[in-house]
Amino acid sequence: MRNHAGAGSAANPALVDVRGPRFAAWVTTGALVLVLLAAAVSTPLAAVLIAVQAAVFAIGAAYGPRRHPYGRIFAAFVAPRLGPTLETEPVAPLRFAQLLGLVFSAVSLLGFLVGSTVVGAVFAGFALFAAFLNAAFEICLGCQIYPLVARLRRTDPMGGVRGPSVVTQATASWPDADTAGSPAN
Repeated sequence: MRNHAGAGSAANPALVDVRGPRFAAWVTTGALVLVLLAAAVSTPLAAVLIAVQAAVFAIGAAYGPRRHPYGRIFAAFVAPRLGPTLETEPVAPLRFAQLLGLVFSAVSLLGFLVGSTVVGAVFAGFALFAAFLNAAFEICLGCQIYPLVARLRRTDPMGGVRGPSVVTQATASWPDADTAGSPAN
């Protein structure tokens, strides 16, 4: 679902520079590693750290990558030192990925709060796995799941279809990474 056409994210607010979410994934990876290290020595410290990360996920899910705390750091300090945006991606799947991160961190926080360090650590580990996969290999699990969820959401309980989903509209409007730059575009 990436656009290689060189369209800047400022031109279309539904798209963001792919480097921002990758930067956020690296920072998230570091934060979640700290949570797991803290869990080994202090459950209350791990709870505080995962609560902070849960708040970051909540902001990202509610307001998108541009208002995400790590996204703001990227925009203010990293992006100005980089070349122009060459690749963009849609915002909606990124917000969904942040929502999944929020769910994992909330369950982790709940585990730490009720005294189950194992539950807290396991769910922090799930979030860490997803963040690291995105940061190191550019595989956003939430973004991969998003089209399925969007497709399921657009089917009404009686089996009918309500209309094109956001994903369908986005993919119809923006070339896919595999076809961008081809003579047919």
